Amino acid sequence: MTTDGGGLVLVVEHDPAVAELQRRYLSREGFEVEIEPDPARAPAAAERIAPDVVVLDLSTSALPADLYRRVADAAGPAPVIAVTGPVDPAVGRALGEHRVDRPFGPRVLVGAVGDALRRGVPIETPGVLLAGTITLDPRGRTATVGERRVALTVTEFDLLEFLMGNPGRVFTREQLLDAAWGPGAGAGSRTVDVHVAQLRAKLGDGSPIRTVRGVGYVLDA
Repeated sequence: MTTDGGGLVLVVEHDPAVAELQRRYLSREGFEVEIEPDPARAPAAAERIAPDVVVLDLSTSALPADLYRRVADAAGPAPVIAVTGPVDPAVGRALGEHRVDRPFGPRVLVGAVGDALRRGVPIETPGVLLAGTITLDPRGRTATVGERRVALTVTEFDLLEFLMGNPGRVFTREQLLDAAWGPGAGAGSRTVDVHVAQLRAKLGDGSPIRTVRGVGYVLDA
C-alpha cells in the first residue's frame, strides 16, 4: 500500500450504480477495490480481505454507530470512512474522524480515501494551483480570485482543479465529464457547458477558461 495511489479498498455500498462508480474512480487512481453490497456482511468482509481502508455506507443502517464499531474492530488498523446521510451529532461523534456525506462527488471520495491513508504519514502538502489571479488550494478545497473568496460547488471545484492542473491542454466535453463527474456518471455534454458558464461567472472577467469551438475547453496558462 502507498499513500499516493494503490492499496486495497473495501467499498461497502448498497446501491450498485454508486458502488460501480466508486470502483471505477478508485481503480483509475491505482486502488484495488472489493465491493460488498450488504452492510450487514461488512464486518466479515473486512476480516476476510484485510483491506487498507474501508468505505462504509451507513445510510441505510438502523444502528450506524454499532455497525461502524464492528467494522472498525474487524478491519484492525485500517481506517474506516463513514458514508452517511444526516445523522444525530451524538451518533456522528461515534463514527470516527473520516466522514463523507451523501450525496458526494467521486473525487471527494478519492480524496477522502487518500487522506485516510496519509493520516499520520509525513508527506509534502500538495501545492496550490495558480492561474492569473486565481488561487486554488486542493487540500483545503478553497478558491480565491485576488483577495476574493469564491464559493464553488463540489463539481465546479473538481472541474476547475482539473483544468488548472492541465493548463494549455484542450479537453473535449467527454473528457471533462470523466474528469469531474467520473466515468459512466450519465451526465450529458450540455452539463459541462452549464458548469463552465457558472465557473466563468464566479471567476469574473479574468476567467482563463476559453472555449475551443468544435472541440471543448482549455484553461490558458
